Amino acid sequence: MREKVFKLLYARKLLGVVLAVQGLCRLVVGQSITLRRVVSILGVPDALVPLDLPVSQINLAPGETTALWVSIDVPSAQPQGQYEGEFFITAIKAEAESPSQRLGKADRYQLYSELRNCLDIMEPDEGKPLDEVVERAKSVTTSLRRALLSPVFSEFSTDNGPVDMMDEDAISNLTVRVKLNLTVWDFVLPATPSLPAVFGISDTVIEDRFGVEHGSDEWYEALDQHFKWLLHYRISPYFCRWGGNMRVLTYTCPWPADHPKSDEYFSDPRLAAYAVPYSQAVPGAAQDYLQKEIDILRTKSHWKKAYFYLWDEPLNLEQYDMVRSMASKIHTYAPDARVLTTYYCGPSDAPLGPTPFEAFVKVPKFLRPHTQIYCTSEWVLGDREDLAKEIVSELQPENGEEWWTYVCLGPSDPHPNWHIGMRGTQHRAVFWRVWKEGATGFLYWGANCYEKATVPSAEISFRRGLPPGDGVLYYPGEVFSSSHQPVASVRLERILSGLQDLEYLQLYTSRYGRGEGLALLEKTGMYLGPERYTLEHTPIDVMRGEIFNTCRS
Repeated sequence: MREKVFKLLYARKLLGVVLAVQGLCRLVVGQSITLRRVVSILGVPDALVPLDLPVSQINLAPGETTALWVSIDVPSAQPQGQYEGEFFITAIKAEAESPSQRLGKADRYQLYSELRNCLDIMEPDEGKPLDEVVERAKSVTTSLRRALLSPVFSEFSTDNGPVDMMDEDAISNLTVRVKLNLTVWDFVLPATPSLPAVFGISDTVIEDRFGVEHGSDEWYEALDQHFKWLLHYRISPYFCRWGGNMRVLTYTCPWPADHPKSDEYFSDPRLAAYAVPYSQAVPGAAQDYLQKEIDILRTKSHWKKAYFYLWDEPLNLEQYDMVRSMASKIHTYAPDARVLTTYYCGPSDAPLGPTPFEAFVKVPKFLRPHTQIYCTSEWVLGDREDLAKEIVSELQPENGEEWWTYVCLGPSDPHPNWHIGMRGTQHRAVFWRVWKEGATGFLYWGANCYEKATVPSAEISFRRGLPPGDGVLYYPGEVFSSSHQPVASVRLERILSGLQDLEYLQLYTSRYGRGEGLALLEKTGMYLGPERYTLEHTPIDVMRGEIFNTCRS
């Protein structure tokens, strides 16, 4: 369970805002309770930068406001009942004598690191390719701009103009107490998500930005950190490397199947599905690699989680034939292996039907028996949810065939997706749609696929040609502070909420049937279709409350 609270702070003059947390018995501050500052990306509140707890300080320039995001993760062992706590927000007027004294040690260190980083980036640059020098210059510009906006230099800023002393400025400090009441229900979300949500992490983006060599110890450490961090969001991560014509190498664990880390990764109950690589993630001299990997994994109880993702959105007969050829090799070693294929059309040079949609629906017949998980774009359906029934009717569930869905560049507003600027419930509704349409899994192509950079603190740029935020659900911590921990987006938090909503619906359906679950969505007005869903959070609370009250009796 995770709840969010926004609080706005306003400063007429430069203030140090001190935050403290008390109460909420047995919930560990900094673990179960986290506090993050909401930072805008392209003018939209999106990055959630962690603050120290139980006490933290924020420095605000004249006229500046900020938003805070409070997350509460209730441990499964937490006794049910009512809990109370308080947040103390204290505004402290800055001292006029020394601007540097306005900053705490952490802020001064951050400013020092920014300036030191500028030198590290530009020295030396002899012999470097021109594009890398340009990239370094851009990064330095970003760092210097961030440093100049520091409160240390606020008195020299010409943008703010003179600020008159107001009556409230005479107050040395002011403390606001924000009370928090928390109700813990006697209901625990399953450790293993009911619906596999597999999200890609680009290993090449990690290599470029953090300067780690493919296959080095630092590379394994970086991938391990990203994998474990995303597991907390009920996501089943996989790493990916893109080849020509959208061929993709995907793997959930960078270590081979005979390595102890393999069992550690795949046996984790939070992991709902894992990708097995078709070839070695780290090139080596191993003979018959694919067969050996499969032979080992098939002896494990977690083999039922395994899938092979070989090609992204094949477009023509040659690419579809490549999928079939690779899948045939896999099924030679493991007839029960699951191959996943994403697609939004049939082969363009071999139409399978008289219309594009009829051809699209016939893809399963064309790929059978080489694909078991047919993963289709929500963009294809548009606002016609009834078309999902036609897709499912072509499958053979008795032979282990499944239907998964995905979003990427499309669909666009007002349909649910994860682009920056979309509404909160629009982000959350992605998984309402998945549940209502009856898909049994979900895939997202990339969580860290921003533009290439060669230093960790480089400004984030979204890829050209894609809607802002597409393929980027979290940011490097170094962009915002000296921390090396990833920074979640607001959208990633809403994804977590949507996955939790899905668990409530799964519980209700397991007790009363799918028809009753669909009726509840309509009754609460939470989600009726891709263009008809709530814009407010009250219907979501009503849905959750009714499911809990009904299922506990």
